[in-house]
Amino acid sequence: MTTTPISPIDLFSAALHIHPNGDVKAAERRMTSNESGAWQLATFHVETDVDVHADHWEMHPQAEEAVCCLTGGVRLYFRHARPDDTEDMVQLQPGTAVIVPRGRWHRLELDAPSDLMSITLRHGTRLEKRTDTR
Repeated sequence: MTTTPISPIDLFSAALHIHPNGDVKAAERRMTSNESGAWQLATFHVETDVDVHADHWEMHPQAEEAVCCLTGGVRLYFRHARPDDTEDMVQLQPGTAVIVPRGRWHRLELDAPSDLMSITLRHGTRLEKRTDTR
């Protein structure tokens, strides 16, 4: 049995890594691959679209992602499946979440400064610069 110190963890500066064996550890937040096989629970305070990398698409090939709006407001866009399609959009208000399907390209834009939480397996996560910016 491992002994984890019982103390508060600042979720705005660290992430929780939830390992397949049941261990939960505070660790550095990672936006891309995490080779440990751990799911990452990360919380972010964001002020502008730059803070959420609105100019990039993101995709998680290994698992779904829960994107949760704790305060503020955010729009989550899903890349169109075919060139003639439009983007799908889900608007999140405080206390709501959306589950991003595994392998689905997505991006965020803010309606207001917000506190967001994401939970996913980051292994294989890919980022791609948007070429369709307005």
